[in-house]
Amino acid sequence: MLLNLHVKNLALIREADIDLENGLNIFTGETGAGKSLLLGSVNLALGARLSGEVIRHGEDSALVELTFAVENGKTAEALKDAGFEPEEDLLVISRKITGNKSVFRINGETVSSAQIRTISHLLLDIHGQHEHQSLLYSDRQLAILDEYGGDDIRVLKEEVKACYDSHRKITSELSAYDLDENARNREIGLIEYELEEIDSADLKDGEEEQLEAEFKKMKNSQDIAVALNRVHEYTGYDSGAADLIGRAVKEISQIADLDDGLQQLSSELADAESLIGDISRASASYLSDLTFSDAQMRDCEKRLDEIRRIESKFGPSPAKVAEYREQQAERLEFLENYANQKVLLEQKLETAGKQLVEACGKLTRMRKLYAEKLSGEIIKELKELNFNQVRFCIELNAKEASPDGADSVEYRISVNPGEPMQALAKIASGGELSRIMLAIKTILVQNDPSETLIFDEIDAGISGQTAAKVAEKLTRIARSHQVLCITHLAQIAAAADAHYSITKTVDSDETYTHIMKLDDSGSERELARLLGGSTITETAMKNAREMKQMAKKGITDADTL
Repeated sequence: MLLNLHVKNLALIREADIDLENGLNIFTGETGAGKSLLLGSVNLALGARLSGEVIRHGEDSALVELTFAVENGKTAEALKDAGFEPEEDLLVISRKITGNKSVFRINGETVSSAQIRTISHLLLDIHGQHEHQSLLYSDRQLAILDEYGGDDIRVLKEEVKACYDSHRKITSELSAYDLDENARNREIGLIEYELEEIDSADLKDGEEEQLEAEFKKMKNSQDIAVALNRVHEYTGYDSGAADLIGRAVKEISQIADLDDGLQQLSSELADAESLIGDISRASASYLSDLTFSDAQMRDCEKRLDEIRRIESKFGPSPAKVAEYREQQAERLEFLENYANQKVLLEQKLETAGKQLVEACGKLTRMRKLYAEKLSGEIIKELKELNFNQVRFCIELNAKEASPDGADSVEYRISVNPGEPMQALAKIASGGELSRIMLAIKTILVQNDPSETLIFDEIDAGISGQTAAKVAEKLTRIARSHQVLCITHLAQIAAAADAHYSITKTVDSDETYTHIMKLDDSGSERELARLLGGSTITETAMKNAREMKQMAKKGITDADTL
């Protein structure tokens, strides 16, 4: 449940720190006092987009922080699976807003708004005006029915989705077989020609580089030969460097024994003679091998041209050419087995279609069972909300199969005797929609994973006895869930387990919104204001006290049933 809401420098709120209670938490205040800020601040903390200027005028940043006690084991496990483990059963979500930038944190760890939104439904279920308007849409009506059906419908929906995905996959595969015979034969001929080209070329890794080196050597052989002849001449024993150094070695060998230092010089000269001799012999050897015919050079150039042509056509390297060949070979196999494969896929598609129809049929039958049951429960709840002559049904109509099945849903209602049942969108007012949604919430609440429910605009368009009935429903829900409710009706506020007042004041030309928890006396005075307006009379106070007593008695009586 939500233990604490801390808000700082948000719109008209300088700073508010609200400790919340289990059960039914009621928020009241005059029009324009800032009741919407409560819901707005919670939404902001849970990743809602910034709209307009939310930071209080004159301040640099705003902060919203929510502290949750995670008491449900399944919720704690789901949070852990999402990567957010409560610390000592607490989870703190915060959002600091600076300019157009926000920093989200969970238990002090920086996270993204998307991560916040993935876990928000585990902690809070916010029912605002837009949600009961969503009752007008068929997809939302279907979602409510499926939620009511629980695992029975969930399992069948998973089966339908698997069948749908399989059917769609086969349909996609079959679309590749949309070729006429002439086009197929032309493509087969082209691929066979390309494969023959590639196989004939027989490219090998490193061959191109080796041939380029050989061709370069052949092309420049004359320049190489002239230079090497000179090297051989300059380093040889016929008046070359080897001859001269050999003479130096002979001279020094005659005096090397006369001084130890000459031994080292003699050794170095001998090494130099050996090195120069090696160079002379190597150059001679290279020259002897530098023999080739014009035919060899033409063959080398021709092979290079062939390699480059194949690579320019099929890939920049032998590896890429091989990869292309493999792809074309697979395509050729596909085209050669085209007819047989097409027949097999058509058979598979027919089987998958039957399986999809069968799965959708099972889902439809299950939905009809739960639609009848849910309709009965909604009628019961609506009668308790002063729809005394209500008739209600959930109508299923066939549609094209989808991952959610082959059903479209329409909620139909008649609120007055003698009137035919019609779609909600045609007859339901805003106040009636809010009561219908409250009835649905009352039914679904036991399966709701959220420990905290927030209701805003739940009292739109109602008053008197109907308001008292709504209060009873909220009280019932608050037995198993923490409930936060923003209201302007005394009948609902009287049922509060904890009552908070939202007020607006002006001080030194600055406007402030305050949120304060009321004691019993303060709650009675606020109820009197709701009953009697700005002037609070003793009669209004008496009525307020009686209303709280009656609300408490109603709760007690209900608990004894």
